[in-house]
Amino acid sequence: MPESPLRPEDRTGLERALELARTADAAGEVPVGAVVVQEGVILGEAHNETVARRDPTAHAEFLALQRALSHTGEDRLPGATLYITLEPCAQCAGAIVLAKVGRVVFGAWDEKAGMAGSVGDLLRNPRLNHRPEVRGGVMLEECGALLRHFFERQRI
Repeated sequence: MPESPLRPEDRTGLERALELARTADAAGEVPVGAVVVQEGVILGEAHNETVARRDPTAHAEFLALQRALSHTGEDRLPGATLYITLEPCAQCAGAIVLAKVGRVVFGAWDEKAGMAGSVGDLLRNPRLNHRPEVRGGVMLEECGALLRHFFERQRI
């Protein structure tokens, strides 16, 4: 499937997600950040909190979606864009589909767990009732470098 075109605001959204990912890194979390934006307004944002919460579901995009939904008082986000530094996993891709997020823009590809084209493509599965626009590999070097450095430090 063709990817969604880049928009002028995409770099700004992903830069904010990178700031959050750096915060996660400093806290010893896998450095992933996510931001939900609609009409230029941040509705929710988060970084990974799986270690701090002792909860394997506390992924950045999952938490950002929860916060955005709480902020809007709605159960869907069709006009929103979710910016993530890493391709979403199956859990997060499922949440994105269920929340009917309009658009997803992510940085690094995840060859081990990515569900937006790497391992599978849950976000654009034609059998599902919602398929967001998707754009991957945006700011790939910056997002990928942060993750690589984190995992290199873990191996020492």
